[in-house]
Amino acid sequence: MHIPTLHTERLDLLPPSAACAQMYDAFYTDADASRPYGGPLTSAAAWSRLAADLGAWHLQGFGVWAIQQRDCGDLLGVCGFWQGKDWPRELTWWLLPKARGAGTAQEASRAVIEHAFHVFRWESVDTYMNDDNHAARALVLRLGATLTGRSRFPDGLERDVFRLPRPNPMPASEE
Repeated sequence: MHIPTLHTERLDLLPPSAACAQMYDAFYTDADASRPYGGPLTSAAAWSRLAADLGAWHLQGFGVWAIQQRDCGDLLGVCGFWQGKDWPRELTWWLLPKARGAGTAQEASRAVIEHAFHVFRWESVDTYMNDDNHAARALVLRLGATLTGRSRFPDGLERDVFRLPRPNPMPASEE
């Protein structure tokens, strides 16, 4: 399967690969950074997350991209789509702590949402998060999301579900 590379003004969104292993390890073994994603994890479990993210592309035809800062080549996190077994599909992202607060997640999210509507031809893009993930909620509201309801998920928790609008075209391209 060909996983495209997306480009924004400042970022390259790359297919996940073994080159991302150090970034995954740094994120998932950091207790504070990875708490909303089930962390902290061992290095071996972080590697398994990377393998699962790459495998999602092959099993489902979508997944996450690695976010690379174009001017220096640093890997900053991931952004894309996730859908676990029996879970609804969602827009997802995580950033290394050093990459937060610079608009990176918003810029990457706009590019992958645009890709979902125009390349995957999805009718909708939704996301959800735990109630205490205030940073994620703030980002989806900045992206123009609308609260569509509250649902119970396979883990037994209830979460608000947000629908993201088709973004205005931005200077993103695909290889």
